[in-house]
Amino acid sequence: MAKHNQLGKKGEQLAVDYLLKKGYTIVERNYRFDKAEVDVIAQQNDTLAIVEVKTRSSTDFGNPQDFVKPKQIKNLVKAVDEYVTVNDLDVEVRFDIIAIVRTGKQFSIEHLEDAFYHF
Repeated sequence: MAKHNQLGKKGEQLAVDYLLKKGYTIVERNYRFDKAEVDVIAQQNDTLAIVEVKTRSSTDFGNPQDFVKPKQIKNLVKAVDEYVTVNDLDVEVRFDIIAIVRTGKQFSIEHLEDAFYHF
């Protein structure tokens, strides 16, 4: 597996561990629909948190959250709409980003709630 893929998988696991510690229930991981992949679907109370995980080995080219692009957001919204409809869910939906940066052997985690809105 390429190093960037390993870093991405490590970041997703760190994000899941972080969410579990914060009291979330992990509903789905790597949910796919059409052209989108939702990294993590987590629930806390009546809120479904759609979490995009961005992991980087440095911030030399920008913060991890800066790499979530409008087309990706559009695809995520479409996938989540399908997920909520198919599963007949009555929940609030929130789109979050968990930005992870590796510095040496340490990882810093930033959880951005309501990072973007569906349109």
